[in-house]
Amino acid sequence: MTMTPLRAARTLLLASAVLFPATAYADEAAEPASGEIVVTARYRDESLQQVPIAITAVSGESLNDRAIHNLQDLSASVPSIDFRNGASNKDRTVFVRGVGTISTSPGVESSVSTVLDGVVLTRPGQATLDVGEVSRIEVLRGPQGTLFGKNASAGVISVVTAAPSQEFHAYAEGSATTDEEYRIKAGVTGGIAPNVSARIDGLYANYDGNVRNVTTGNEVNGYERYGARAKIEATPTDNLKLTLSGDYLHSHDTTPSGVYARTSQIAYPTGTVTDSAALAAFLAGKGITPGSENREVSTNFDTDVRDKNYGGSLTAEWGLGDYTVTSITAYREWKNRQHQDYDALSELSATFPEGEDYGTVNNKQFSQELRLTSPKGKFIDYVVGAYYLHAKTDEVYTRTLTRLISGAENTVSGAANYGVTSDNYAVFGEANVNFTSWLRAIAGYRSTWDDLSYYHVRTSSNDPTNSGATALDVAGIRAYHNSAGSTSKRGDSYRGGLQLDFAANNQAYFTYSRGYKGPAYNAYFNMRSLNATTPLDEIALKPETSDSFEGGIKGSAVDRKITYALAVYSTKFHNYQANYNDVVGGAQVTRLINAGTVQTKGVELDFGVRPIPGLSLDTSVAYTDAKVLNFICPEGAPSSCNINGEVLPFAPKWKLYSNAAYRFALSDSIDLEFQSDITLKSRTQYQLTQTPGTIQPGYYIWNGSVALIGTNDGWQLRGFVKNITNQSYSNFLANGTLAGIVRYVPRDDKRYGGIMLRKDF
Repeated sequence: MTMTPLRAARTLLLASAVLFPATAYADEAAEPASGEIVVTARYRDESLQQVPIAITAVSGESLNDRAIHNLQDLSASVPSIDFRNGASNKDRTVFVRGVGTISTSPGVESSVSTVLDGVVLTRPGQATLDVGEVSRIEVLRGPQGTLFGKNASAGVISVVTAAPSQEFHAYAEGSATTDEEYRIKAGVTGGIAPNVSARIDGLYANYDGNVRNVTTGNEVNGYERYGARAKIEATPTDNLKLTLSGDYLHSHDTTPSGVYARTSQIAYPTGTVTDSAALAAFLAGKGITPGSENREVSTNFDTDVRDKNYGGSLTAEWGLGDYTVTSITAYREWKNRQHQDYDALSELSATFPEGEDYGTVNNKQFSQELRLTSPKGKFIDYVVGAYYLHAKTDEVYTRTLTRLISGAENTVSGAANYGVTSDNYAVFGEANVNFTSWLRAIAGYRSTWDDLSYYHVRTSSNDPTNSGATALDVAGIRAYHNSAGSTSKRGDSYRGGLQLDFAANNQAYFTYSRGYKGPAYNAYFNMRSLNATTPLDEIALKPETSDSFEGGIKGSAVDRKITYALAVYSTKFHNYQANYNDVVGGAQVTRLINAGTVQTKGVELDFGVRPIPGLSLDTSVAYTDAKVLNFICPEGAPSSCNINGEVLPFAPKWKLYSNAAYRFALSDSIDLEFQSDITLKSRTQYQLTQTPGTIQPGYYIWNGSVALIGTNDGWQLRGFVKNITNQSYSNFLANGTLAGIVRYVPRDDKRYGGIMLRKDF
C-alpha cells in the first residue's frame, strides 16, 4: 500500500499519542478485593462494582454449567441483549438495548462490537460461532467508542478466552442430549520452559437438528463444529510478557429459511390480509401444517452453510516503571460458503418459481493497537492509545431462477461479484480525575478516520452482452450493473461524567457518551433501489452517531452477600443505518438506508443475594423502550414506511432472567448442586416494517439441572433439562421470499434433557 502524505500524517499522529504521558499525583487505588468479579472493560483489571459502566460479566464456569456455547445462547441470560437468527452466520447479529445492525452487506459495520481477546472482529458472522473454553464474557451496554471504537455505538461484547498457566492443568468434558446433540471439549496447560507456559483447547460438537425436511428425509437446523485454540505466554524479563495465540473453528450449519408459520401476510398499516391459496395447497400436499410450532419444511435440498474462522495475535505488555505499554498485533480470516433454496419450496409451479442460491464470503483483517496505561489512583490516571485496522471482504453471490411461462420452463441466472476495502485509524484516551478518594471525573475521547471503498459487478443471462439494457433479471432489477466508489470520513466519540463512592464498595455515576459508526455502502447481491433507474444504494451512507445519557448506582452490602446494579439511560441514534424491505418484481429485496432518528431508553437492574454458604440467587431485568422517532422513507418506498413512533425490531419491552443455585456437601468428597433458571420475554417485533405477522408473543423458558461434584478429585456429573414446560417460540419471524410468514426455530424450541461429565486433572 502506497504511503500518501495524508496517511503519513495520520501515522505520525497515532505514534505521538502514546509518547507523551501526563503527570499523575496522589496514592495508588485499592486493588479488587478477593472474591470480587474482575473485568477489563477499561483496559485494566477492576472490580465489576467499581466500573462506572452498565456491564454484565459471565464466567466461563457459569457458561459451562448452563450449557451456553455461543452469543445466541448468551442472549437468553442477559436481558439487555437480543439475537437475530438466520440461515447463515452472515445473516446473524446481536442487539444491545434494542439497537443493532441488520445487513448482509460487507460495506456496513455492526452497531455492537464483538472483541475476542482484545481484537475487534469486523463482521458479525465472525462473532456468532462457538466460543469454546473461555475465562468470561463481558457485555458493555451503551456507546463504548472512546476505548473500543471501531463499531461500538450501541455496545460491546468482549470474549476473554482462558489463559495459560505455569501450573499443569488438564480437563476433558463431554455432553449428550436426549435429541442426539453431542459435544466434546478438552484442553491442557502448563509450563513448557522456565517463564514459558502454553495452553491448547479443542472442541467437537454435532447436532442433526430439530426440523425435518420431508423432501430429503433429513433432520436439519443442526450443525457440526470443530476447532482448536492455542496460546503461548512468555515472560523473558520481569517487566515484559508476550502472549502468542491462534485459533481455528470450522462450522457446518443446516438452518432452513422456510419453516412456514402461516400462509398469509398482513400489511402494515392497513392490516390487510393476503392469503396464498397456492402455498396452503402445496404445504397440505406435503403433510405440513404451518403454525407457531411447525418444525417441517419441504425444499429441494438441505441448506448447506460452511464457515472457517481463524486467526492469530501477538500481545506484548511491557512495564516502564509504573506505566504499561500494550501492543496487540492481529490477523484474522473468515470464509463463508452457503447453498440455499431461494424459494423455500420443493416444486415448480405456475405460481411459484424455483430458485437456487450460492454465495461465498472471503474476509481478511489486520489490526494493530498500541496503548499506554498509567498507574491507578493518582490525581490523573489514564489510558491513551492508537489503533489501525485494514479489512477487505470479497463476495460472490449467484442466483438461478426457473419460472413456468406458458407451460414452458424459463431459467435465468444472475451473478454478482462485489467487495469492500476499509482502513480505520484512530487515536484515543480515557482518564479519571481523582478529586478526592471518593469523587472523580471521567473523560474520554476518540478521533476516528475511515477510508471506505467498494466495487460491484453484476451480470445476468438476461443481458449476455452486458449492454446495460433495461431487461430485468431474477431480482426484478436491471440485468447488468457495474460500479465502484469510495469515501473518507472522520468522526468523534467521547465520554464525560462523574463517579461518587457514597459508601464502602458502593458508587453512583452519571455519564454522557457520544458513539460513532463510520460510513457505509449497500454492497450486496441486488445493489439497487426500488427505482431501478436510480442508483441510490451506490451513494455512501452517512456515519451513524449516538448521544447517550446514563446514570446508575452499583455496589455490595453485608460483606458482599448482596450485590446490585441499577442503570437508567436514554440514547438517541442519528442517521441510523438500517435495512428496509421492499418487494421488487415480486421478490423480497432489502435496502440499506440512513433511516433517520431512533431512540432507546430504559432501566436495567441486576440483583444478587448469597444469604447462606452455597446458595446464590441472581436476577436481572431490563425495561427497554426502543422506537423510531423520525423515519426517513427512501425514494420510491410505499406509504407504509411511515413508522414514526413504532418499536424497533428485537426490542422487547420487558425481559427478565433469574437463576438460583444451591450447593452443599453430601460427604467429605462429594457436593450436590441444584440449579434452575428462567427467562421471560415480552412480545417482540422482528421487522422494522412493523408487519403484524412478524410479532412473537411473550413467552418464558425454564431450565434446570442437578450435579454431583467431586471436591477432591475435580470431576462433575450434571444432568439438565432445557425448556421444562415445553414452550415453543420463534427467535426470528419474516415474510417468506414468495408468500406467507416463515419462522426460525431455536435450539430449545421443545423440551430436551442431557448429561454433562467433566474431569479436571
